[in-house]
Amino acid sequence: MKKFIKFLVVALALLATATVTYIYIQNNNIAVLEPKGMIAEKESNLIITASLLMLIVVVPVLILTWFFAWRYRDGNVKARHTPDWEHNTIAEVCWWGIPLVIIGILAVITWKSTHELNPFEPIVSDKKAVKIQVVALQWKWLFIYPEQGIATVNFIQFPVDTPVNFEITADAPMNSFWIPQLGGMIYAMPAMRSKLHLIASEMGNFRGVSANLSGKGFAGMTFVAKSSSQADFEGWVGSVRQSKSNLTAESYKLLAMPSENNPVASYVLQDNNLFEEILMKYMPPAQ
Repeated sequence: MKKFIKFLVVALALLATATVTYIYIQNNNIAVLEPKGMIAEKESNLIITASLLMLIVVVPVLILTWFFAWRYRDGNVKARHTPDWEHNTIAEVCWWGIPLVIIGILAVITWKSTHELNPFEPIVSDKKAVKIQVVALQWKWLFIYPEQGIATVNFIQFPVDTPVNFEITADAPMNSFWIPQLGGMIYAMPAMRSKLHLIASEMGNFRGVSANLSGKGFAGMTFVAKSSSQADFEGWVGSVRQSKSNLTAESYKLLAMPSENNPVASYVLQDNNLFEEILMKYMPPAQ
């Protein structure tokens, strides 16, 4: 009777843990599990697939750990003691063969997805991509639309179902650019031009974050990525062009000074080569 009660307690504890985990996932916004774009959906599927494959090993190991601890406890006199036991073919095949098969499957999936989800690879579409140049500052994000002649701080907008080509650099310590519901993170580093290609499949506002600790203003280094209709995007671009604030090389120097919890701001871009100038700022002089 005591054995049954112990087993029942353990079973109920495991069931309770699984239930709480399921309820938490269902009632909380876990961005990477709620993709709103093609790239994010593929990455989410990859995370789930890899996790399930690894659980094939993890779950039996956890169960067997508990079973062996209970079966061969000090008080169990019925457990057979075999100190000279050295080899069991079935056991060897299980604990070496199954993990090897899973690792092989994961290797194939990883190789395929690494090429398919290459952040430098443009997204094929019949729509012209929107180009956005990203500069990580302390502690804010500057977005430059060179083709539209505008710039913004901590806010971007683009049309739904349209590829967005990000060019990313930093004019501050290394950082990382991430819109979890649209796709993976990529680093922003001074003197380097990183690239990221994303696309939104739904209209809405998506949270963008810094995914790399960069000092005391890190927590406030967030931005909004808005996916809208083409008409709304064009209307927004037109309204930003009416801004009274101009972004020149001189005004940029003030903007680049460290500041925390910055509000959204809009500018008319006066220096079309600003991104290139920021990029070359940390390049060594030509010999």
